[in-house]
Amino acid sequence: MFPEALRKFFPGSGTNRAAEPFGVQRLGEEDPLFREQVKAFRAKLEYRAEALGQKVIAVTSAISGEGKTLLTGKLAMGLASSGRKKVLLIGLDLRKADLAQTLEIAPLPGLTEYLAGSAKLDEIIRTTVMPGLHVIPPGIQLSNPTDLLTGTRFREFLAASREKFDFVILDTPPLLPVADTLLLRDQIDAFLLIYRANWTPHDLFRQAIEELGESQILGVVLNGIEQQKQRYYDKYYGSYYRNTHIASAGTP
Repeated sequence: MFPEALRKFFPGSGTNRAAEPFGVQRLGEEDPLFREQVKAFRAKLEYRAEALGQKVIAVTSAISGEGKTLLTGKLAMGLASSGRKKVLLIGLDLRKADLAQTLEIAPLPGLTEYLAGSAKLDEIIRTTVMPGLHVIPPGIQLSNPTDLLTGTRFREFLAASREKFDFVILDTPPLLPVADTLLLRDQIDAFLLIYRANWTPHDLFRQAIEELGESQILGVVLNGIEQQKQRYYDKYYGSYYRNTHIASAGTP
């Protein structure tokens, strides 16, 4: 159960685990430098997307294992953190339950159940303790979700979400193993492509760009780069955060 003081912000919440808000601020513990990089990334994306009128943004990668789902969650949190934007995060990889596992939320019911007609929309949307952020998990895993994702029900659902939310962030399957993401190109405003250094072969990354088309790529996120030397971090960032911490601790 969540604190009684928060109940008024989440009408209809109760003992149903799927309906209860969850603390997404715990998603992925990281060092201060990574946190600031994510903030800068979010700010640049928000500015560019708004300038271009892009609301439905899919986050994808060439292959699996590139950190896509965690970064998608961080992006959605960042966009909603100011309290000025209504953000819907949708787990669109119906073949896996990565988003539900990453956020540690009840996986069922989810988008699969809604598209199949066995769950209502208000039953699959998860509220969070971060105002403005809502999440829809993928639901039960399917071996072939193509018919559901290309059907009229999904098209109408995404169009309605576009009208209700400032941003709709889609955690989509990797591009090259399956065709699910490419089949949705006409409904998506832009793509963010995740590239994990020392993991994704360059030729597969180039192939992913070619299949998407450069005009549809809003940006590329380079993931998996570590600082070569810890002293670099300490020199440019460490003292700043240590001093900030000391000042805050000493403030009455």
